[in-house]
Amino acid sequence: MCAVEIALEILALVAVVIAVSGLADKIKVSAPLLLLVVGVGASYIPFIDEPVLSSEVVLLGFLPPLLYSAAIRTSILDFRHNLRPIAYLSVLLVLITALGVALVTWALLPVSFAVALALGAVVAPPDAVAATSIARRIGLPRQVVTILEGESLVNDATAITCLRVALAAIAVGQFSAFDAGVGFLIALVGGVAVGLAVGLLAVLIRRRVRNAVYDTAISFMVPFAAYLPAEEIGYHELHGSGVIAVVTAGLLLGHKSQVIQTGQSRLNERINWSTIQFLLENTVFLLIGLQARRIVAALAESPLSGGQIAGLCVAVFVTVIVLRMVWVFLMRISLFRRHRDEGEEVEVPWQATLVVGWAGLRGVVTLATVLLIPPEVESREVLIFAAMVVTFGTLLLQGLTLPPLVRALKLRAPDARSDALQAATVLTTSTTAALKALDDLSGSDDNPDAVERVRDRISSGPERLWERLGDHSNGETPAETYRRLRLETLQVQRDAVLKVRSNGTVDHEVVEEVLDSFDIEESMLTIATDRADRIDQINSDVRTPVDPIGPCQHLADAPPEVEPDGDGRCLDCVREGLTPVHLRICLECGNVGCCDSSVGRHADKHFHSTHHPVMRSFEPGEDWRWCYKDERLG
Repeated sequence: MCAVEIALEILALVAVVIAVSGLADKIKVSAPLLLLVVGVGASYIPFIDEPVLSSEVVLLGFLPPLLYSAAIRTSILDFRHNLRPIAYLSVLLVLITALGVALVTWALLPVSFAVALALGAVVAPPDAVAATSIARRIGLPRQVVTILEGESLVNDATAITCLRVALAAIAVGQFSAFDAGVGFLIALVGGVAVGLAVGLLAVLIRRRVRNAVYDTAISFMVPFAAYLPAEEIGYHELHGSGVIAVVTAGLLLGHKSQVIQTGQSRLNERINWSTIQFLLENTVFLLIGLQARRIVAALAESPLSGGQIAGLCVAVFVTVIVLRMVWVFLMRISLFRRHRDEGEEVEVPWQATLVVGWAGLRGVVTLATVLLIPPEVESREVLIFAAMVVTFGTLLLQGLTLPPLVRALKLRAPDARSDALQAATVLTTSTTAALKALDDLSGSDDNPDAVERVRDRISSGPERLWERLGDHSNGETPAETYRRLRLETLQVQRDAVLKVRSNGTVDHEVVEEVLDSFDIEESMLTIATDRADRIDQINSDVRTPVDPIGPCQHLADAPPEVEPDGDGRCLDCVREGLTPVHLRICLECGNVGCCDSSVGRHADKHFHSTHHPVMRSFEPGEDWRWCYKDERLG
């Protein structure tokens, strides 16, 4: 195949991925599942020469960047807090599944236990992309998504190490539990050591790089710089885990990004890696589907009967599903109970347990690693077909039924209004610190108007978040009005600059600098609009989040509610002819005042005149309280 044909194939794959993904968004179907179906159908079209999905392409080309893009967005704190359930699912469950499938295969096929264990290791790890993409689209509780994502970051390492142990046993003709233990130890220690070394080296380098393009280019090197050396560290046939190395480096750099990178670098990296992840993860599922005809055709070389092959596939398929469901329910208390700082234990509902158990979709790693089984292994073509059946079966059966299952169980997704409330409290704390620092930083020589502009800009952040709450069905909030008018005026400014550009009277670099400033402002406004739209679609009550700083004595002493002093309106707004955005009620005297996002800011003025510390939201469905003295939420 010539270079032009290869380039055309790549172009065709990308075009199909974009078109099918766009269709999936429009018809509200998971893009990976639709791409899988399209790939299976395309594999049987005679004139389509489907590309071969080799294990080297997946394990070296696709897996490192996909793992890294997920790891840099994963909170290392959430990962650590959920380490126990992640370990139970990504290590213990993978080993149990591998051994369970190995026993079933050993009983049904005339193969050695090492060969059976190889198939078990291949089908043991659930796929990261399929489960989490569906989980985020249908809306699952945040801890459930964190557990699934954390599991997907580590389970491939367990499965690949288990497969290497099995392949080493196939080579020597016997299975050794000692070698298996040494293999897992080498994989873990080697992977973590290389990941930390590469991550720390990248931190030292990127801390000194201020150019956003250079910094993003360095980030493209990190997953491969971590994966390749880790795979070379080893003892005989046993090696360090490149998967663990990439995940370790990614978690470290994601955690350090706010310290070592500039804002522009983080924005560039986020956009570039989102694009890479979209293309790679969706292309993988299209390629999986395109392998269907070739894998089925290879079965003609097998001496086993159709009944034996079908029995094996059904048995392995049922085993991987049943073992996961049984393990998740048996370990439910250990999986979903987490000690918080104040000693309280929080238990996830049983519905979440069922969803986590049903979210064991297999994917690209299963089809890639099965190709590592040597050609001389007996019944290799049957093992490959069984892996394909498990992959296709779980993706279609569990992938298609997971969304209706979540809806039937009525699991609550992360509450956008509660998130907005918590974000407002965090931003208010930082705003107070910034305003105090501004008083110290500004001197007599500083322009008073400039200082006041800075002060207004700092103060406006929390106000935009506070006004996301409450019922705004009767009209726009001030921030919504600002966003609408600013987006429209930005377009007018852009059109005017484009006219200047078309005249050719101003240097291109100067025009691009002005247009880039418009793009940055527009992106900020668009993100804020999208978040506000998500909040507007939610009709449930606002859940008060746990205050990250700790308890407040004023909040503890205040009553839960009081009778309003008046008719429930902000009487100051009525007298002044103003429209409030959000109402609060003083828990000491019952005064109802408007929030800081409102023009009058009467709740704040009431506090400064009376020093009554605690006010409660006076909006339907909201029971959160705010202490003005300590700036705490409760």
